[in-house]
Amino acid sequence: MRRAVKVEIYSDIACPWCYVGKTRFERALAAFPKGSSVEVVYRPFQLDPSAPHEARPHHEVLAAKYGPRAAGMDRQITALGAGEGITFDFDTVLENNSLLAHRLLRFALDEYGPEAQVKLKGRLMAAHFGEGMDIGDHEHLTDAAVAVGLDRDAVAAFLSGDELHDEVLDEIDEARQLGISAVPTFVFEGKWAVQGGQETSVFLQALEQVAKDTAAAEIADDAAGACADGVCEVPATGGGAAAR
Repeated sequence: MRRAVKVEIYSDIACPWCYVGKTRFERALAAFPKGSSVEVVYRPFQLDPSAPHEARPHHEVLAAKYGPRAAGMDRQITALGAGEGITFDFDTVLENNSLLAHRLLRFALDEYGPEAQVKLKGRLMAAHFGEGMDIGDHEHLTDAAVAVGLDRDAVAAFLSGDELHDEVLDEIDEARQLGISAVPTFVFEGKWAVQGGQETSVFLQALEQVAKDTAAAEIADDAAGACADGVCEVPATGGGAAAR
């Protein structure tokens, strides 16, 4: 069976709209007839790469950035999240530099595959936004990884070193070179992009259209491959072969 679509999702763990977008996209994926054959990979992006590597109360950080508007922004996304089945408990959210968590997500992808990475991404977001998890804390990250099936000793050993540090920074730099300046950004087959936490219907439409375009391109490639030097080969039937 041919793979239907590959989707690369650029997002930050500390981005509430990325959580909304993830939820809506997965709802679209569940409704997509070929959803089981779609490959989803998360790519790193940092909204604030200069953020200090220490846990800070969310309200304090947001107020410093947006002033009096901060409280209203939190109320708006909290209400929107509730409608999507997402818990945003900003009274308990701790902000921290997300680089370590991105390294763990890359580790999950490399060592366990895309499905494990997707599960870990969901666990990190749920814990960060709803359970007061510190995304820069080794123990918290290890517990999150173990909860989705990763080996505790392997994760602990990974987090204690600097493996994949440069690789993740390179990926973040590559994203900016591609023109990605806001998240979430969903890139389909490396060609088509949908930006923002769009409605589920938008993601479903994108999946259907990209799958259709990809299938058409594969058919065209197959046809081109069957014809060379003025001769088109026809698949053999009944033990014989034909050419014209």
